[in-house]
Amino acid sequence: MQKWGNKHIAFSFPKSLRIVDLPLNGKLTGYTFKTPIFCLLLLFLVQNLSAQNNTLDFYVSKALSNSPLIKDYNNQIRTIGIDSEMIRASYKPQVNGTSNNYYAPVIKGWGYDNAITNGANISALVGVSKAIVSQKNLQTQFEALRLTAQGIKNTSQISEQDIRRTVTAQYILTYGDWQQLTFIQEVYDLLQKEDIILKKLAQGNIYKQTDYLTFLVTLQQQKLALKQADIQYHSDYATLAYLCGINDTSTIGLQEPILPVYQFPEAENSIFFKQYVIDSLKNINSRQVIDFSYRPKVNVFGDGGYNSSLAYTPYKNFGASIGISMTLPIYDGKQRKMKYSKIDIAEQTRKSYSSFFNHQYKQQLDLLSAQLTSTEDLIIEINNQIKYSEGLVRAHLQLLTTGEVRIADLVIALNNYMTAKNLLAQNRTNRWQIINQINYWSR
Repeated sequence: MQKWGNKHIAFSFPKSLRIVDLPLNGKLTGYTFKTPIFCLLLLFLVQNLSAQNNTLDFYVSKALSNSPLIKDYNNQIRTIGIDSEMIRASYKPQVNGTSNNYYAPVIKGWGYDNAITNGANISALVGVSKAIVSQKNLQTQFEALRLTAQGIKNTSQISEQDIRRTVTAQYILTYGDWQQLTFIQEVYDLLQKEDIILKKLAQGNIYKQTDYLTFLVTLQQQKLALKQADIQYHSDYATLAYLCGINDTSTIGLQEPILPVYQFPEAENSIFFKQYVIDSLKNINSRQVIDFSYRPKVNVFGDGGYNSSLAYTPYKNFGASIGISMTLPIYDGKQRKMKYSKIDIAEQTRKSYSSFFNHQYKQQLDLLSAQLTSTEDLIIEINNQIKYSEGLVRAHLQLLTTGEVRIADLVIALNNYMTAKNLLAQNRTNRWQIINQINYWSR
């Protein structure tokens, strides 16, 4: 029985390899259980308590919800919505109040020329101005913001995929440690029980003391392997919690990851390719923005209020004015052509990256598919090897009590069995990692 954090977890070796059954009575966190039914009920309750926080989905959802990068992208999209409203507001009538007041005295003939200064000027005006812009011009500006928002959203989705892949890879690694730790614990428990039997047989001269010492060396090696596996699991589990932003010092067992294999979409439907589409639309939009910047600009303005030099009937100097201004670009040193050239270069770069992605995407698909097939075929062969190794160990254990098998042969059989199980665990982990890579590119 092994303790993880504040929970106790009982390990059991496969029944086919047992010689001595465990007693039904056992102590767990200070309580004594008299019936196996009660033990099963308590185990069920403990599993339910941790069922919500030891799955792959739990850690992925925690990592996504705690990610400041995803929150940053969401806030950027919200900011673009505000920018859109600001553009609308900038083309509404702009109202400003202004007041200019000055006095230029002439003392004994000394002072500014009244013909220029009028001696004084007092104004208090309310001005209104409005830029005249076409609906197509507005739509072009809004389209630029919309494409920027799409680019940020797509980048956010790619970041989500990165987080999913990273957390899933760490979860798979940690679960592999957990499986390794569980298996080593089971073997260690088995060897401890067999130690009791072999010690009695050695005392009865059925086995030599040297044979028994050989077995003890194997038992001690398994104990060291158990401690090493325990350290590795705690380290990788802490890394998993760190990646997810979880402040948890306890350690629990993980559930087997459920990873269905998703199909690869066509390259042009992938979120990784979508950015190239958005960049192409941005280049088109940039040309339209340049075109509108070289069209005539019209601005209507007016003001009203009080404006007087105080020289003649100042009480009548209340009034209003209205006007219109127009700007027509004529020549700017061919800057428009230069701006088009920059967009053309950006488009050539985009096409180069897009073509390279399409080529790599297909290569990645073929490579991962081949790796998955090879790994699954190898797992089948390893499972067959485990059946033979398990049968050999079982046969050696049955002959152990009668002294008809050498301890060295039993140790060799156990080592072969453990090697095959370890190889199976490694390839199962490799298979999940390959599926994780496939699912990363499948969105």
